[in-house]
Amino acid sequence: MSLATATLRPRFFSALEGIAGGRLLLTTPEGTRHSFGQHGPQVDLQIRDWRLLQRLALRGDVGLGEAWIAGDWHSETLEGVLSIALRNLGRFAGWGEPGRLQAWRMRLVDRLVRMNSRRGAARNIRSHYDVGNEFYHLWLDPGMTYSSALFAPGDDLERAQARKNQRILSRLSQGESLLEIGCGWGGFAEAAAERGHRVTAITLSPSQKGYADARLDGRAEVRLQDYRDVTGRFDNIVSIEMVEAVGERYWPAYFATLKSRLAPGGRAVLQAITVPDAEFSVYRRRSDFIRQHVFPGGMLPCDAAIAHQAQKAGLRVVGSHAFGQDYARTCRIWSERMHAERERIARLGHGEAFLRGWQFYLDGCAAAFATGRCDVVQVELAHLGEAA
Repeated sequence: MSLATATLRPRFFSALEGIAGGRLLLTTPEGTRHSFGQHGPQVDLQIRDWRLLQRLALRGDVGLGEAWIAGDWHSETLEGVLSIALRNLGRFAGWGEPGRLQAWRMRLVDRLVRMNSRRGAARNIRSHYDVGNEFYHLWLDPGMTYSSALFAPGDDLERAQARKNQRILSRLSQGESLLEIGCGWGGFAEAAAERGHRVTAITLSPSQKGYADARLDGRAEVRLQDYRDVTGRFDNIVSIEMVEAVGERYWPAYFATLKSRLAPGGRAVLQAITVPDAEFSVYRRRSDFIRQHVFPGGMLPCDAAIAHQAQKAGLRVVGSHAFGQDYARTCRIWSERMHAERERIARLGHGEAFLRGWQFYLDGCAAAFATGRCDVVQVELAHLGEAA
């Protein structure tokens, strides 16, 4: 055992003593088993290499994800392990935060190297969405919707995604013209076109544009365009889980675009992943696994930030609907489907580290929504001074 491990291991075990919200069965590389926690569901954590502790000490929760990808630890109940970690953040003080130098480096990467200028935004979006349409097709619903579904009793994923789209459509104004900022593979644009809307849909991903063009076959105009370059006015604007990719520095430009492109009497509906208002000031000063490895340049808003940015731009919030537990369920389904398609995904050329990274991302998101560390909301915006 290295000197670093000998020093860190007692601190690690001490942090696990007294955890709440679950029972953790931990197995060390030597095969020794330890049990922590008294109540709640049991989860397993298998440490395969003590190097995990050094990664945790150096890079906090980012290091936890990197250690998972490297195979330093494993669990058959990954969401459960991450849920326990999120419920016990106070006990892991000193483990969940990277060192000062590492934190500075990660913030530098987030805010400068990956900032969402026009060129940077295109690069950041393509790094995630242009992995390949075939990859996403294997585990998303048949409509290729990559955002939270809205479940009702008896719904499967496909029906719940359609329900989400229909709720958004029900909140719009009577006008026909509709701008969708961040159209994905065209699922919402298709639903809107079927309801009689004249849809203009934009994306920065060539792969998504090609797919959406073929899918819509002229029923909507699909553009490879930055939201800042759109002209004209629209009766309605919809943007589903796009604001998270904008970056805090560019929120004023994003909300100014909503204001300038929304016709009088129109409605803008955003579906957004949020963090709690009380935790936003801490969240925005640090980085995390998703910003480092999944969505470069991203930043989640909080409800107060959305309302503030909207008001500064000349808009106001006239309605909001939160459904975070539905996103936890959506992520679980995605993770299960991806796991079931591991062999076919591998044949697309994606290796084990790629798959482990996606599993950590999806199971981590499920844990975050299940424990209330994140939420998802549909927010309705109107021009200031107009009736709700």
